Amino acid sequence: MRSRKFLQAKQVSLTWDVPGLVAGVDEAGRGPLAGPVVAAAVILDERRPIRGLADSKQLTALKRERLYDLIMERALCCSVAQASVEEIDTHNILQATMLAMRRAVVGLRLKPGKVLVDGNRLPVLDVLAEAVVGGDALVKSISAASILAKVHRDRLCAQLHEEFPHYGFAAHKGYGTPEHLEALRTHGACVHHRRSFAPVAAAPLWQPPVSMTPEPLSSTQPVRPMPLEQAAAP
Repeated sequence: MRSRKFLQAKQVSLTWDVPGLVAGVDEAGRGPLAGPVVAAAVILDERRPIRGLADSKQLTALKRERLYDLIMERALCCSVAQASVEEIDTHNILQATMLAMRRAVVGLRLKPGKVLVDGNRLPVLDVLAEAVVGGDALVKSISAASILAKVHRDRLCAQLHEEFPHYGFAAHKGYGTPEHLEALRTHGACVHHRRSFAPVAAAPLWQPPVSMTPEPLSSTQPVRPMPLEQAAAP
């Protein structure tokens, strides 16, 4: 008779690759003081290789944009997801990042047999997953995911800049640069800032400028009479 110990399930690390598609996952935007955290998942097509894939932080903005288009065109499938500022402030940035990563994997059109995630933490997934420290520089699919996440978030920051130009989101992408911290002290924190982050928590709330409204007509202001030809018109 088998022992009770033998019957107990035990999770072990697999030293072989499972058959099926492999997805790379990475995030962008854990450190900034504003905006969502974005994650991407990519399953590359071995038949359509993409030259130049690397850690997005090591690439120029122009290079990232070019590779973004190539990845979207040649990959078997891609998914980009995010966790909002509200979710970051509610759950903390680590849990929000895991949430965005999980959403990215779930959003893939094809279900992978294995997921490779950059870093040393894994989101909750229903497929085999492995954390790869420095994976954005070592694994092509993770490099591709890092590029998608970075470009997508940079574009979001450009949109935030149009809404709140005095913070300079287009330049610093929400990071705590001296210019951004000075803008926080001057203008306060807007709705896109992460209130759970210390520099933001110390800043006042942003107050929208008072809109200029036209003064109402005075009750004593004379009214021009209607021309007789208009008054007589049917």
